[in-house]
Amino acid sequence: MKKVFYLKTCSTCKRIMSEFDLSAWQLRELKSENITEGELDKLYQFTHSYEALFSKKSTQIKERNIDVKSLKEEDFKKLILEDYRFLKRPVFVTDQEVFVGNDKSTVENLRKYFG
Repeated sequence: MKKVFYLKTCSTCKRIMSEFDLSAWQLRELKSENITEGELDKLYQFTHSYEALFSKKSTQIKERNIDVKSLKEEDFKKLILEDYRFLKRPVFVTDQEVFVGNDKSTVENLRKYFG
């Protein structure tokens, strides 16, 4: 199953998603339905890191006075499950790979994937 985790209010998510034909993809808006532990664990199987799935730009870090450098893998997992704003996005999931975030290399790899 192909799935995209995104926020409908995120202009970056919209911009990236608009580049591709997602008609065969399941679109999952995170604010209305946060990622489940099972889904997060599946993403972890690809990334081998909850930290790689964690948005270090989340406004919640400053609001909650979180010291990101002191967090361990289980802390990243717990925070992502607690609040959708901690998941780096968008996240494109296929059966073989996952594309996390909006950095230039991730978007280029997505373009290659979509061919």
